[in-house]
Amino acid sequence: MAEDYAAFLARKAQAGAEGGFKPHWLPEAFFDFQADLTTWALRNGRSAIFADCGMGKTPMQLAWAENVVRETNGRVLILTPLAVGAQTVREGEKFGVDCRRSSDGSLPAKIVVTNYQRLHYFNPSDFVGLVCDESGILKSFEGATRAAITEFMRTLRYRSLWTATPAPNDYTELGTSSEALGHLGHMDMLGRFFKNDQNTIRPMLYRQRGQDFKVLAERDRWRLKGHAEVPFWRWVSSWARALRKPSDLGYDDGPFILPPLEIRQHVVAAKRNAAGMLFALPAIGLPAQREERRRTIAERCERMAALVVDTGQPAILWCHLNPEGDLLARLIPDAVQGSGADSDDAKEEKLLAFVDQRVRCLVIKPVIGAWGLNLQHCAHVLTFPSHSYEQWYQAIRRCWRFGQTRPVVVDVVTTEGEANVVVNLQRKEEAAARMFSRLVEEMNAAQSVARATGFAEKEIAPPWL
Repeated sequence: MAEDYAAFLARKAQAGAEGGFKPHWLPEAFFDFQADLTTWALRNGRSAIFADCGMGKTPMQLAWAENVVRETNGRVLILTPLAVGAQTVREGEKFGVDCRRSSDGSLPAKIVVTNYQRLHYFNPSDFVGLVCDESGILKSFEGATRAAITEFMRTLRYRSLWTATPAPNDYTELGTSSEALGHLGHMDMLGRFFKNDQNTIRPMLYRQRGQDFKVLAERDRWRLKGHAEVPFWRWVSSWARALRKPSDLGYDDGPFILPPLEIRQHVVAAKRNAAGMLFALPAIGLPAQREERRRTIAERCERMAALVVDTGQPAILWCHLNPEGDLLARLIPDAVQGSGADSDDAKEEKLLAFVDQRVRCLVIKPVIGAWGLNLQHCAHVLTFPSHSYEQWYQAIRRCWRFGQTRPVVVDVVTTEGEANVVVNLQRKEEAAARMFSRLVEEMNAAQSVARATGFAEKEIAPPWL
């Protein structure tokens, strides 16, 4: 019994705050801001980099992992979305970093790359460090995947999170990143820095159609406590850095200034109105919007196909329903469809076929392929709107990112009944842009305060840590 209890405590124990180390090596091709971010992440040991798409997160991850290997002679595991692992290995070859893919728990190199879906094949005792690429997956607070990743990381000395969308909905989502890194837990963060009108931090669970959905009470009313705003941002700045462009850290934006982005909206008429309606009206509520989407599949897919079928140029088409993908694949002769019914290997092969330009058009859902891939060879994005700003942002930034030399066109195909969906997405887009800008602003301010009040001889942790 004593041994069982000891094993239980060992599983739950957090690695201590040992800190990190100075880098042993950095690629000569690094931009100054990339070198600075990588150096900071290594010196911190357990940290997050919230950098926008195209800022070079993959090379920085590889440099971070290589330095952990050189420092410890141990292994580092890099977790990626589907198909991104192959891209990571290719980047490693460019920068002289030996990293190998594994899908079955084997350890072919000191730096092992695998998909999130394969994590259960690996043992944390085989590694000293872990990289979470596109760590936004951790925001699913009650998700099994997040719990598994957090448990895997718990005793690792070196941990690193990388994403462009750390908190697309509100600041409370930063708690999942903090918890995975071994800092404050999500609920502890809420209790220390935030409050709501109910004076509770316990999530309320509602049951809908047999599934549990987490809804934090009055979520949009969660706010930083008045006295906690400065301590909160100083705390976040102790383990994270954020930037959308190099100038956020005082560097020249130079080649990171992107070509124009044109968003075109196409409103198609439904062949038949909703039941009992004489005219097309905006659908009110999620059930009505789902019904509108299913009722207009043919009209929307026909319009989307017409926008791409004769262009001869690469295009990626984002859909949300299986019937949408099936119909688009039939309407576009040279399109390949990545379906949820495909195996993970089949999904990856189709994504890589598009990356390698072996197919002209790819039809796929954002939940499958909207994270991590570099698709600068494509300058035409077509999508149906949804309420997920994160999917919208990530889907566009696969193409509109550093290295893109042509203007990018985004065609949004919708119906009159989906007008409220478009309005909500625009609202979320504006709010997310303001929030990330605020995140950068507040973190930079907190860093300035920390430097101004730093101790010359010995660092003393503030009482709120």
